[in-house]
Amino acid sequence: MNVCVPAGVVVFMTSLLAFAGAASEQSSNVHNKPGSERVPSTARTLRLPEVPYRYASIDLPVHFNEPAAKRFDNTPPNNPLTNAGVTLGRVLFYDTRLSANNTVSCGSCHVQSHAFADPNRFSRGFKGGLTDRHAMTLANLRYHPRGRFFWDERGDHLETMVLMPIENRLEMGQDLSKLPEILAGDPLYPALFEKAFGTREINNDRTAFALAQFLRSMVSYQSKYDEGRAVTAHAADDFANFTAQENRGKALFLRNCALCHLPDQEAHFIMTEPVNTGLDDDAQHTDGGVGDITLSPRDMGHFKSPTLRNVEVTAPYMHDGRFATLDEVLEHYSSGGKNHPNKDVRIQPMHFTDSEKASLIAFLKTLTDRHFLTDPKFSDPFEQDARR
Repeated sequence: MNVCVPAGVVVFMTSLLAFAGAASEQSSNVHNKPGSERVPSTARTLRLPEVPYRYASIDLPVHFNEPAAKRFDNTPPNNPLTNAGVTLGRVLFYDTRLSANNTVSCGSCHVQSHAFADPNRFSRGFKGGLTDRHAMTLANLRYHPRGRFFWDERGDHLETMVLMPIENRLEMGQDLSKLPEILAGDPLYPALFEKAFGTREINNDRTAFALAQFLRSMVSYQSKYDEGRAVTAHAADDFANFTAQENRGKALFLRNCALCHLPDQEAHFIMTEPVNTGLDDDAQHTDGGVGDITLSPRDMGHFKSPTLRNVEVTAPYMHDGRFATLDEVLEHYSSGGKNHPNKDVRIQPMHFTDSEKASLIAFLKTLTDRHFLTDPKFSDPFEQDARR
């Protein structure tokens, strides 16, 4: 039922029966400790602003709007962002009823304060089992031009990708054939679907479209780097708002890392294709990544790379979370990695000094967007009333 309250907040309160529950807490640490069990909630309160947050049109800096950068946008014509669509996606993202036993939401493993990555090496699923890969950051997924997702790129676009963890037998374990009925049983959802799509019909395609809209709305663009780039003619020029160490690190990055991580534009710190970076030298008994999907020997050990934006808070690093710190990551690239037969030819020893590593890390930290990490429009909209 709708309850009018002051301060411009619309409150939906729902009594939850068999599939009822609250979205999990913002941090996943409580539930991801070894031996811990996922605990379903018994009641929840959803709080949304009377006037929806503005998602559909945001004021991006100039370097995001340059033609070379705009080409990275993977938003499909049939699923443009709308304020109502993203709002629905936000609610779904944090709703534990998307899991089979009402214990896990998407937000359980993708934590806003960590740029929607998991601070744990592996994530704990709805029955307590651990995944075999790290949950990567969801920031700026909109700007992956290939539009393929997961470490092994098995998700061919966001609208496909978002349903895969929901039905995964380890992660959320939900029967997708039952999900529309579960959502329709809650009085709040028909109205949210109607606002997003024009009718009160609830189906999995609409659920996927709304979740994809929410993920594409997660654009990080207000870092110290962005502030400096906005008032500087060229990225290679020293930024007035940077320290000497940060500018040195930027110069080192542009010289040694930008070919892969800042390709042909100055906004999106991503790699456009999966690569093998020499993490392992064993091609037979280690995670095959993309190769396990394509079954092509030349793809073995290739992995998608997440954005470097907010990399300061997205540890642990790599597909299996093997590196706990940025120092370890830089040491890997400084050494040139291991001699996997599919290692990318660009991965060569760089022999960074300790001073150079410190400067590179200082620069990488300028990619942290504190506003993004705390922006309420991406936060958990549920308030927890009780737990058992």
